[in-house]
Amino acid sequence: MSKEKRRVPKLRFPGFTEDWEQCKLGSIGSTYTGLSGKTKEDFGHGEAQYITYLNVFQNTVSDITMTDKVEIDTTQNEVKYGDVLFTTSSETPEEVGMSSVWLGHTPNIYLNSFCFGFRPNQKIDPYFLGYSLRAPYMRDKIKILAQGISRYNISKNKVMELEISLPNNEEQSLLGIFLRNIDLDITLHQRKLDNLKLKKKALLQKLFPKNGERYPELRFPGFTDAWEQRKLGDLLILLKDGSHGTHKNTDAGVYLLSAKNIKNGRINIMPDDRIISWDDYNVIHKNYELQIGDILLTIVGSIGETAIFNLKTKVTFQRSVAFLRPNSNLNNGFLYTLINTDRFQNQLQTKQVVSAQPGIYLGDLATIDITYPKNILEQEKIYNIFREIENSITLHQRKLDHLQLQKKALLQQMFV
Repeated sequence: MSKEKRRVPKLRFPGFTEDWEQCKLGSIGSTYTGLSGKTKEDFGHGEAQYITYLNVFQNTVSDITMTDKVEIDTTQNEVKYGDVLFTTSSETPEEVGMSSVWLGHTPNIYLNSFCFGFRPNQKIDPYFLGYSLRAPYMRDKIKILAQGISRYNISKNKVMELEISLPNNEEQSLLGIFLRNIDLDITLHQRKLDNLKLKKKALLQKLFPKNGERYPELRFPGFTDAWEQRKLGDLLILLKDGSHGTHKNTDAGVYLLSAKNIKNGRINIMPDDRIISWDDYNVIHKNYELQIGDILLTIVGSIGETAIFNLKTKVTFQRSVAFLRPNSNLNNGFLYTLINTDRFQNQLQTKQVVSAQPGIYLGDLATIDITYPKNILEQEKIYNIFREIENSITLHQRKLDHLQLQKKALLQQMFV
């Protein structure tokens, strides 16, 4: 006789050994509808609030500030503390039936028309319930229920038939608070990251002259001369783009990268990127080689991403990437910083040629107007302060990515 499989998660807090209890959602609560019978004139004013679709879609725990105004209507269903809200439709089956738990105590809170609410009829930790319904095991069940072609919908009756596993209340509480603390940590690092990006943007605006001007608003001590104005091509000793040819993939050789490999100032090589033969590489680079310090700029598809070439191993690129090597009048780090300014990026947009994919010809790229200080030391100082902020951004992004991966792994292992 086979032994019945125990209903316990792979990862668990010490001291808990009991099986989790399985039950249908409909047996532990009831549903209600969102706002009904409303026209667009009913919204945007009034003493009541309704929870927006995006609030439910984006947040495991609803943001109590993501509400809009509506008139008080006693015939509508009010949302209460601990209710779980579900989206009923989306453009993809993977995004239908997203859930969010409401932990506000404000009266006269309603739910938007494109969601339904679920109210537990027994004591269940709201954080636990919120994370459980977003755990991969439950999301896989919900996605199967999506019906439609161009837009997908879900039946609240079908959702109520889904089975959920519940531990005792003490374990629920521990698990819910544990995951909530990780989310708060994620929010903190996201806020720091956003603030650093705002600081970076503000510095770029102050450290470079405004359009048509030759003096920046913010300057390092000791530098007073007006900045020079030139065409980009006048200050380059190399302006090339990557290979226009077709190349066979090989098991050993050189990575053939493209615009998708350049993002947020970094060159990202993935294990599944294409590899071409050394013979093909030598044909592409018959007349030049990429050098440490060259500037890479995406010019097809996703236009305007840039990075400083810093790889010790040889790689090459498709035509979606341009190579820029400044002459002795222009520091490469300063050029990299300059490319990140709104003025340069706006000029890139105006010079796009729209076809199957937007792109920029090298000849048009060379005609972009740039303003720069003649003093190389001033150029270096501008790049150094920009690099410090970018390094801080990278550190916070890595921490954020780590926390998000950690949360994803925990959601897979701590629920059943």
